[in-house]
Amino acid sequence: METVVQESTPDVVGVLQVTSLDSAFIRKDPYGVVLIIGPWNCPIHLLLVPLIGAIAAGEPNLSPGPADPGSARVTLPLTSQDCFAVVTAGVEETTRLLENKFDYIFFTGSPSVGRIVMTAAAKHLTPVTLELGGKNPCYVSDSCDVQNVARRVAWGRFVNTGQTCVAPNYVLCSVEMQEKLLPALRKVITEFYGPNPRESPDFGRIVGDKQFQRLQTLLRSGRVVIGGQTDEKERYVAPTVLVDVLPSDPIMHEEVFGPILPIVIVANMDEAIDFINSRERPLVVYAFSSDDKVLERTSSGGFCGNDTLMHVTLTSLPFGGIGDSGLGMHHGKFTFDTFTHHRGCLHRGMGREALNALRYPPYSQQKLGIVRVASEVKRKDDCTLL
Repeated sequence: METVVQESTPDVVGVLQVTSLDSAFIRKDPYGVVLIIGPWNCPIHLLLVPLIGAIAAGEPNLSPGPADPGSARVTLPLTSQDCFAVVTAGVEETTRLLENKFDYIFFTGSPSVGRIVMTAAAKHLTPVTLELGGKNPCYVSDSCDVQNVARRVAWGRFVNTGQTCVAPNYVLCSVEMQEKLLPALRKVITEFYGPNPRESPDFGRIVGDKQFQRLQTLLRSGRVVIGGQTDEKERYVAPTVLVDVLPSDPIMHEEVFGPILPIVIVANMDEAIDFINSRERPLVVYAFSSDDKVLERTSSGGFCGNDTLMHVTLTSLPFGGIGDSGLGMHHGKFTFDTFTHHRGCLHRGMGREALNALRYPPYSQQKLGIVRVASEVKRKDDCTLL
């Protein structure tokens, strides 16, 4: 595939006194052939949105579609295979693709597979964006409106049957808040999905048998106080809330990716912050509180205060992880920037050679003094950069 060089307007930048007659600018060039590896759970957001950004940047693309047949039926008709190579890829196909050299790789998936992708990319020194998952904490302070918290947390946890990377993975709160939150969550789940969520048209199923078996194992953590019903034939897992969950329990050591919400007891906000910071940095931190302390004293890919998931709806905000939850970002113009090489350029005239004499040997203190003055960049506090 041939790289398309976009004729976009370059960003003109400032110059030094010695280059004041020259043209300095940043040219936005496409990287080249891009490999986009998208997941099954959010095919529009995590496959087509990066593809649109890559198209805008002028990249030819090779885009493996999701292995899930249902997601593939949605995404493949929306992509022109005359313009882009599209593959419905599983593990074997994607592994073989990664043996090839690409100019950029955009991957969405688990941290374990992200490490495999990054290792394969390193063989060719290929830059990557890794949109990974993580254990997203949700702190709830004692002063919050319990009903509003319950609605927003339940929606964020159980939408798409919990199969989203930005879902709150566990709640951190005091014993007193847990006692108020549990009946509120029970009421909200009934409001959302009826007395029997299994019959609700708004509550889905787990995508595969392997994922269903994994969730059944996680249900053994803590104690079920809401839900807990399962049906292997339908791959149904009811909206579930767990209490008496220990930090050492299996559900606290992997992304849930299902309709299960553990509650972990902490004494106060400081203890919650310490708990969050003792673990890998998550994709997002949620905090229901009027205090900004959780935002200021934690590190994560994103942050959302007094709600869940809604930060993802804003294309004006970058979306991406940090550390174990990812590398790089996209959304709106950030997607274009991700797939763009910012090429620093300087156009100089061939004349006025006398002005260049200062940089040529032999050198002297007089030349050095003139160079210092000519290289000054004036700031408010007169900062000199050499």
